[in-house]
Order: sequence, then C-alpha cells, then structure tokens
Amino acid sequence: MAKSESELTWQDIEVGMIATEPANARQYQTGTWRSQRPTYNFDRCIKCGLCYIYCPEGCIYQNAKGHFETNLFYCKGCGICAQECPTRAITMAEEEE
Repeated sequence: MAKSESELTWQDIEVGMIATEPANARQYQTGTWRSQRPTYNFDRCIKCGLCYIYCPEGCIYQNAKGHFETNLFYCKGCGICAQECPTRAITMAEEEE
C-alpha cells in the first residue's frame, strides 16, 4: 500500500520529487530567520538597482519614489545588498526583538 504524502519520510522521497504543492514559497515567512536587517539612507541612494539585482531572495522592490526597499517578510539578512551598494546607502543593523 502506498504511503500518503504526509506519511513520507526523507528516505522515501525520490530525487526531484516535490513533497508539497508547487509554487508555495510565498506563504513561508523566511524573514524571521535573520539576525540583521538592511536599513536605507535614501539621501545617499542613487537608485542604481544593484541591491535589487544581487538580492538572492528577490525581496527588494522599488518604491513609488524610485528608491529600493526590502520586504522584511522574506529578507534573511544576508547583507549582500549592503555589500554591493556603491554609495553605502544600505547598512546592516542588528534585528530587534
């Protein structure tokens, strides 16, 4: 008798098998994992978009004024955006509880 998806263990999962419904990543709040968060100084921002390009999570977006901001619901606090910012408009700050 075949096991239901909820009864599978990691040993039962075949290579390439999707154990949950596809395209469900948006429902997981991954931002709770971070210990640091990006903070922005819009006076220094030149709106180049490098933070947007380099963000591995795709959680940076452009606001109505053309500046870039981070969706903290998904941001893991890796700091790549701050490292790639040529004007240092983004800095990483300790996450507050």
